[in-house]
Amino acid sequence: MTLIAAPSIEAAFLNIAQNLSTNLSAEQQYQSIVESMTSVFPCDASALFVLDEAGFLTPVAVKGLSTTVLGRRFFPKAHPRLERIMQSRVPVRFDAHSDLPDPFDGLLNDSEISIDVHDCLGCSLSIQNQVVGVLTLDALEVGAFDQIDPVVIDTFAALTAATMRNIAQVQALKAQNQKQQNLTQTLIQQARIQQGEMIGLSDAMTHLRSLIHTVAPSNYAVLITGETGTGKELVAHALHAQSQRADKPMIYVNCAALPEGLAESELFGHIKGAFTGANQNRAGKFELADGGTLFLDELGELPLLLQAKLLRVIQQGELQRVGSDAHLLVDVRILAATNRNLEEEVAKGTFRADLYHRLNVFPIHVPPLRHRDGDIPVLAGYLLEKVRQQFHAPNLHVHPRALAQLERLPWPGNVRELEHALTRAALHAIGQQQTVIELHHFGDQLPANDVKNTTTLLPQQSQPMRELVEDYQKALIVHALSKNNGVWAQAAEFLQMDRGNLYRMGKKLGLTKG
Repeated sequence: MTLIAAPSIEAAFLNIAQNLSTNLSAEQQYQSIVESMTSVFPCDASALFVLDEAGFLTPVAVKGLSTTVLGRRFFPKAHPRLERIMQSRVPVRFDAHSDLPDPFDGLLNDSEISIDVHDCLGCSLSIQNQVVGVLTLDALEVGAFDQIDPVVIDTFAALTAATMRNIAQVQALKAQNQKQQNLTQTLIQQARIQQGEMIGLSDAMTHLRSLIHTVAPSNYAVLITGETGTGKELVAHALHAQSQRADKPMIYVNCAALPEGLAESELFGHIKGAFTGANQNRAGKFELADGGTLFLDELGELPLLLQAKLLRVIQQGELQRVGSDAHLLVDVRILAATNRNLEEEVAKGTFRADLYHRLNVFPIHVPPLRHRDGDIPVLAGYLLEKVRQQFHAPNLHVHPRALAQLERLPWPGNVRELEHALTRAALHAIGQQQTVIELHHFGDQLPANDVKNTTTLLPQQSQPMRELVEDYQKALIVHALSKNNGVWAQAAEFLQMDRGNLYRMGKKLGLTKG
């Protein structure tokens, strides 16, 4: 028997091998393979399939077949010939009398030709014993493949598999590079925001640090609640820094700032062409945080539709980019923050109960500044450090009288409001070439005679009498000091009590450093 060994076989092999080291696109390399096959083998049509993660065979190049084939996906169990080819480690031949339906019947380019009777040959493509694709050849002539050298077919299959591995590796490197670029850009943006520290010596802050230390090493979701400006983001950073994911990125998402219509893409990514303006594949925040932490700030602002999709990703660790059917697995720890009462939002129907319970595994409440007794002096010292460094004013400090007034105010904006007030006052003082920030530098922010109304000390809920009395005593002492330039002897006289007793009481209440 004479085996077919056409003079163009060597040239075809060389062409495929050379393409491995070229800059041709994946589509061009795939098409080059099927072009080479139809030029070497006595076939009228050929096709190259790639096996995707979902188990479908996707045509990536055809010759002699209608291009409509390229828009289809073939599930092997629905196409017995393709399934048998995949299951075999040697080329499979289907003669003209095979009773298995051919997936390409009626799909030749020449619509006048019927290919109900023909020869078909296929081989699976494997990399390290794992099937990654399939090659098929169809011929109108019965017995066309009788004299094909099996070694030639095996060589074609090996070169094709090598090409597919090369393409897959290049695509993986490109995807990783794009992901790294997105990650780098995100981290650079976050680095521009100076990260502060959790400053404070109060019992409330001690308790907060204890909670962080307890839950940080786990992978549990943490819901961080608290008023605006209390430092919820600092808590999130502390949780990540003390976690086992500290060497991986923590990606920040401001849910309130997600652009309408693009929020899903921001979180889950998109593929090229998914919508107008999607000019390239883009990884979402979940992918960027893979292996690390995702911090969802202002969680309560998420629309309900996006809440449902977020819940699915959190539950299954699986996402789909916008416009893609592929499923991606991610390993992300979720930290979420909100200044809303989510229980009330759930009751109103504006927040999903299942998502709330999924995220509220370990709740942490960040105390407001008014509940952090004794922390304002140390916060003032810390918050002014940036101003000192920027304006070369190492001796800049707050006058005790002004500091006492700062401690009397409720600070509805919490630490953020305190920082802004101190910064403005510091700039006024520096502008007047002074190193001491006094009451008048705060302008109308700190009314000198505005004493805390005692009605604010009346509890709205059950509270120990002792704490209420101590709060009132502290307010009285602060008021007396502010009225007497911070002099304890004069403050004692103002309150008609012994100086020593007043000082000891102030020390007990955290109003002195001694």
